[in-house]
Amino acid sequence: MLDKLEIVKPMDIEKRSMEIITDELNGRTWPEPEFSIVKRCIHTSADFDYADNLCFSEHAAMAGVDALHRGAVIVTDTRMAWSGINKTRLSEYGGEAYCFMSDEDVAEEAKRRECTRAAVCMERGAALDREVIFAVGNAPTALIRLYELIREGRVRPALIIGAPVGFVNVVEAKELIMTAGVPYIVPKGRKGGSNIAATICNAMLYFK
Repeated sequence: MLDKLEIVKPMDIEKRSMEIITDELNGRTWPEPEFSIVKRCIHTSADFDYADNLCFSEHAAMAGVDALHRGAVIVTDTRMAWSGINKTRLSEYGGEAYCFMSDEDVAEEAKRRECTRAAVCMERGAALDREVIFAVGNAPTALIRLYELIREGRVRPALIIGAPVGFVNVVEAKELIMTAGVPYIVPKGRKGGSNIAATICNAMLYFK
């Protein structure tokens, strides 16, 4: 079996993976930076469904790239997504990544108001005096609260990455954010996750 293994140097593994993904897309392409995002989502998940379910509002991916280059901050709904973002590259542009989920006062407020911590976290992000990209990879309630905050005029995100994964209100929350009138990148359906949200952020950070 060992003689069938492809010998690839460690520094070339990602490059070779992207070549395989491009080959298996059978000539399908997207304008950049959408193509980079699609390929990185497939690379992260080994799931070619992302070639079909990733939805971009008009110019959303480039809007995200431009915002990051201006020093926009990223607010996530999970520590996992926060951990996966390349904060060294983000800091080179003057940006930071925030996740308020483990803050004690967030938990207390959510309990008092009988809402989710994710919803409170979106409010904290909306209150930042910065240009904000919201990267949601877990909680549909985060998207629902963002939609409400946008309707209330309390926030105007540079971009929403709406990638919660699961079964309860996930599809509906994604569809809601696609009608909010702000730039979005959304994998339609039930798929997504914190790793996908972070991957989309990194794809934009790596795009020159």
